[in-house]
Amino acid sequence: MKKTLLVYILLIAAFAFYVFRYEQSGPLNGTWEEKGLRGSIGETYIMITFQSGLEYWKSGLKGFEDAGDAMGVTVEYRGATRYDAQEQTTVIEQAIARKPAGIAISAIDPHSLIPAINKALDAGIPVVLFDAGAPGSRAYSFLGTDNYKAGVTAADKMAELLGREGEVAVLTLPGQQNHEERSRGFRDTIQRQYPAMKVVEVADGRGDAMVSRDESLRLMKAYPKLAGIFVTEATGGTGVGEAVLSQKSRRPLKIISFDTNKATLDMIRGGTISATIAQGTWNMGYWSLQYLFHLHHHLTIPAPSSSGDNAPLPVRVDTGISVVTRTNVDDYYAK
Repeated sequence: MKKTLLVYILLIAAFAFYVFRYEQSGPLNGTWEEKGLRGSIGETYIMITFQSGLEYWKSGLKGFEDAGDAMGVTVEYRGATRYDAQEQTTVIEQAIARKPAGIAISAIDPHSLIPAINKALDAGIPVVLFDAGAPGSRAYSFLGTDNYKAGVTAADKMAELLGREGEVAVLTLPGQQNHEERSRGFRDTIQRQYPAMKVVEVADGRGDAMVSRDESLRLMKAYPKLAGIFVTEATGGTGVGEAVLSQKSRRPLKIISFDTNKATLDMIRGGTISATIAQGTWNMGYWSLQYLFHLHHHLTIPAPSSSGDNAPLPVRVDTGISVVTRTNVDDYYAK
């Protein structure tokens, strides 16, 4: 009888100790399904961008924050204040020094940021890239728009607007991978699919409204038959819109822009901009955090990548696009 009682006491003590350890350390192997995918408030994930004050980043940050709320972890937002690769490198190195659980980065430059990205991985910090990638780095995954395909979609829409004929130009940001892919997709499609159309010039808008305004005025003067401009980013799109509005005596250009900031949507509603390409920016932020969480907690299952290596995450994730016109523009205003 005494032996049986002693066994019961030992079993109860062992169970109590297990419960105590479970509550202190969080989910153990095999318990995620029971407790749910929840981290701790002391687990911090950082999102890093460039030109951090841009309205464009708000949707992606909202997705990152929503995922953080769902996982019970802390998220922070950091970024270079200017369009400056060296400043963003400094921001990344400052984040590494804080030893976060993971970092999501939109890379201003696909080459110069590689050492800083790899430095984070060498420090044991998971990194995923979103929106703008750095393919030569060791980051685990890139989540963003298939930018070449987005350029193809913009070309098809421009051809529809112009009746499949006419001169067009591109205003872009040379040297940034995502913009170059959009421009290339547009140019390739015009050349391949629409023989009565011609891309007369690819110009640098520098991601600046005033520069884009001046460049588009120059293009209109240099090419009197210019019928349309594709702008690969939102700030330049509104600059082109302002240029068109200032030239009331000229036949209006068809403008296709990128992204859905309020100024762009207002110009679509008013008829100045014909269409814009909307990206799945909330998805970029949400799934970046989800991927980092899974990497930090070793919850991924490696699978063969295209290179033959075992990749713990999909190497590339297309977060999707949609075309915004006057008929559906109201659906894209922030609620």
